[in-house]
Amino acid sequence: MRVVVNPDMTCPAVAVNIWYRVGSADETVGHFGFAHLFEHLMFSGTTSGIASGEHLAAVESVGGTANATTSFDRTNFFETVPAGALELALWLESERLAHLAVTTENLDIQREVVKEEKRQRYDNLPYGDMLAHLLAQQFGADGVAEGHPYAHPTIGSVPDLDAACLDDVVSFHRQWYRPDNACLVIAGCVDADRALLLADRYLGAVPAGEGPAPYRDRTPSVPSLSVSSLSEPSLTVPALPLPSRRVLEREVPRTAVSLSWPSPPVTDADQLSLEDALSVLQTGMASRLVRHLLRDLQLVEGISGYDLGLSRGRSTAALVASLRPGVEESRYIDEVSAALRRLAAEGPTAAEMARVHAQVERDWLLELATADDRADAINFYETIMGSGHRVNDYLDRMGRVGADDVARAAARWLDPDKASVLVYRRLESGPAGGVEAGVEDEAGIEDGAGVEDETGVAHEIGIDQGADGDAELSKESR
Repeated sequence: MRVVVNPDMTCPAVAVNIWYRVGSADETVGHFGFAHLFEHLMFSGTTSGIASGEHLAAVESVGGTANATTSFDRTNFFETVPAGALELALWLESERLAHLAVTTENLDIQREVVKEEKRQRYDNLPYGDMLAHLLAQQFGADGVAEGHPYAHPTIGSVPDLDAACLDDVVSFHRQWYRPDNACLVIAGCVDADRALLLADRYLGAVPAGEGPAPYRDRTPSVPSLSVSSLSEPSLTVPALPLPSRRVLEREVPRTAVSLSWPSPPVTDADQLSLEDALSVLQTGMASRLVRHLLRDLQLVEGISGYDLGLSRGRSTAALVASLRPGVEESRYIDEVSAALRRLAAEGPTAAEMARVHAQVERDWLLELATADDRADAINFYETIMGSGHRVNDYLDRMGRVGADDVARAAARWLDPDKASVLVYRRLESGPAGGVEAGVEDEAGIEDGAGVEDETGVAHEIGIDQGADGDAELSKESR
């Protein structure tokens, strides 16, 4: 197990953060949802005597907090405790890593918990399946990349969960939950030598897994700018999806339009330029699309954008908007397309670049201010980007992005002619409960598209990538 320590004696607490390099992208057909299932099973007790729910209770009894999240590329578990309770947190983590109680009873209980979570956060929300449709357009059957590991959302499949037997679950746990497939970050009020000593005392005793650590395929894809990697004869280059159009007619609060594109993996240097381009377009009330479409033309009730920050070959970027009543989808798409072309042709102004970079610096320093968020950021860089030290030069790398870089990124990654369009069309009357009333699919569209995440939308549109709804997008896009 890799261990990274970030001492900060000015912090009153200490954060323990473990990333297991397993997420929904590592699941096989028929086993969708297993990574998220284990997010829950890891709190179900151990064969060594820790009862179900006692992990959380023990941490909370000393004034700490604990939780977990699942994403495409990792599952993380974390505690933030007073400095004197560091050994408790490490002992609890070591016990569930070495002695997790994967039993029929625990499987049955947590299977129902996950299914209920899916009903509450996805099935019974007006736009709850937006991410699933977007993934299908970008990674699944709508394009030419069917079978891509990112083609299904992290929440999982109810039929797969229902069909899961104890042997399947035990096998998944044995394959992925092992010390050499994990990274531990300890941040906060602890001396580095003491933290390493305690980590070795508790987690160093956990037996290593059998055989080599699981292999993680990170094959580059066409959008990557890493030409040298593409030239290696051992690598295959998956084809990109064709632009597609999907229309869902439902009883949603407002018609919503999502535009999405293939984008570079989070490990690609061009991802920072794309991040700036998205910020110029939709971050803050002074951004181009918010100012033009919401304030001036009053076509939308909210608009925002995001990049999922995925690492295996490529990612996806999107703009999402909820339209005001009576606004034609084509009018909105035309306006967004014109804005994208202007940004690609002219680039951002000096004032826009200064505003975006000031916002980036503020958000980044705010994230690093607390031990728990800092530990998570370090683990992201250590696990996904290759070195935890890269957390220190993020602002320098972002500061080197210029207006020309942003224009090139907009031209390459946000071409309106290459956007896939997903429309939730509001029905004035029809079946109750948001039931899908009609679907229109059309491949190879020529017009542009627009997307937005739930922030800044009057009627929330669910596009979280985390199975538990946590907003991990901004962090993982770095």
